[in-house]
Amino acid sequence: MAFFRSHVLVSVDPECLKRGAHEVLDALHDELVAQGLIDEIQVLETSRIGDPVMHGPDMVVYPEGVHYSSLSPDDIPYIVEEHFLKGRPVEKFRAQERIIVDEELGAPKPKEVRVILRNCGKIDPNNIEEYIAEDGYQALAKVLSSMTDQQVIDTVLASGLRGRGGAGFPAGRKWQFAKDNKGDIKYVICNADEGDPGAFMNRRVLESDPHSVIEGMTIAAYSIGSRQGYIYCRAEYPIAVQTLNIAIKQAYDFGLLGENILGSGFSFDLEVRMGAGAFVCGEETALMASIEGRRGEPRPRPPFPAVAGLWMKPSNVNNVETYSTVPQIILNGPEWYSQFGTEKSKGTKTFALAGDVKNSGLIEVPFGITLREVIFEVGGGIKDNKGFKAIQTGGPMGGCLSADYLDLPVDYEQLAKAGSIMGSGGLVVLDDETCMVDIARYFMDFIQDESCGKCTPCRIGTRRMMDILNRICEGKGQEGDIERLEELSSWIKTTSLCGLGQGAPNPIETTLRLFRDEYEAHIKEKRCPAKVCKGLITYDIVKDACTGCTVCARNCPVNAITGERRQPHLIDPDICVRCGICMQVCNFNAIEIN
Repeated sequence: MAFFRSHVLVSVDPECLKRGAHEVLDALHDELVAQGLIDEIQVLETSRIGDPVMHGPDMVVYPEGVHYSSLSPDDIPYIVEEHFLKGRPVEKFRAQERIIVDEELGAPKPKEVRVILRNCGKIDPNNIEEYIAEDGYQALAKVLSSMTDQQVIDTVLASGLRGRGGAGFPAGRKWQFAKDNKGDIKYVICNADEGDPGAFMNRRVLESDPHSVIEGMTIAAYSIGSRQGYIYCRAEYPIAVQTLNIAIKQAYDFGLLGENILGSGFSFDLEVRMGAGAFVCGEETALMASIEGRRGEPRPRPPFPAVAGLWMKPSNVNNVETYSTVPQIILNGPEWYSQFGTEKSKGTKTFALAGDVKNSGLIEVPFGITLREVIFEVGGGIKDNKGFKAIQTGGPMGGCLSADYLDLPVDYEQLAKAGSIMGSGGLVVLDDETCMVDIARYFMDFIQDESCGKCTPCRIGTRRMMDILNRICEGKGQEGDIERLEELSSWIKTTSLCGLGQGAPNPIETTLRLFRDEYEAHIKEKRCPAKVCKGLITYDIVKDACTGCTVCARNCPVNAITGERRQPHLIDPDICVRCGICMQVCNFNAIEIN
């Protein structure tokens, strides 16, 4: 394996990419080649370093821990010559404050705490020795050499670790159930079928720190008495699949998988199975059906997987974050882990922060942080300094929470009490120009499309809700539509077979409860307050502002704009398709939406 004298982390946070991070990476690679250093300096991409708005594009050089900020491609040759050739850090490019990845793991930090993402961007995921250098597989060695299976489970129970797949069921209790069910064959399964729109928490861990997942699964297998494991990863994550397969091979080569691991007498085999992209396969029984080669459809529970799971054998299913956390709990102790979070939700959680927020990207924060802190401190506030309207938590089956909930602590119970869910960790921020009816329609469209169709409430009910929302947004809403949506929501939640159908009404229920006035404006007044829904808006030209330049008319795709040069123009509402191109090309702000 290759060894390097320096490692360079370059932030590829969306804000850094917007400011030229790819160009900085290209310049760094070219300069290292030109100086003959490409075999001595390893360059790695990382999700975020510090504050991308203040520092981006930025990078950190290890082992020195020097943080360079606000870089441009023109700065790179000088940095390479001074720092990498002459060993002199370049002070004028250094950031003024210390950053998260440069702090001691586990020490209190403002807002973000990295446990799950502790190695992401810090080590080479394709080099097992770099993982071992960061105490990798020490927890497995401790377990196999000095702990009984029950002691492992008791440690996980004491930590308060809850499954990070969405339901938040205590991981230790799930392991205990699987251990107590007798059987010659048991399975350990990692759910890496991350299908929420805009979510990439599991992907980041798998691509950056795959050995943490392998180690966690092996510890789980030891505790329940399993000899076989599967990582179920969606085929849309080809880099993650490749990285996992490399890591698994290396673990076999080092005697950390396979027969008689570390001479302990314990054996465990692991392989990757790829899913075909069905969202419903994130549900554990559908996932197991897919592994077995059957159509990915959920089945009724009980029996639960701990009793009759994969091939009807006792099985344990956790997600990527859960397994990745286990080695740290074993090494540092349950008390260390439980210092983070709230009374009932211990530890940290990764979130994909997206939408109308300045700093979008992957974050890791302790449970108990408020939505206000996530949006306005970690996320930097609303884009373009607009107002905040809502935040959608928990993916497509989550709820949309208004400004009244900004001081809500983020944990499983508090989000459920507010009518939303934790889910796998998606957070979508919405500004004050968002139409909440349109947002509910967007998520319902996704859910309806991803329904497996096995149960009637989900298959037919979500289609009916989608039809009503489409009609409302097209300006064809009717009296009684709101009541019909509420009735359908109740029936679908209580009668659907799996979590997809049971959570499908959440976006509609929360928007009806918190933004009912927008639904009423759409139906009763035939008006979209946010001026988003095409069936309820018109584009008009302000005569006093129009100069008759004809730019709008020349760019209109349907020739809906007429008028003489240097004379105010007109838009024919019967022809106009509300594409908005005319507003985009007008240089005089002469077009308005009504």
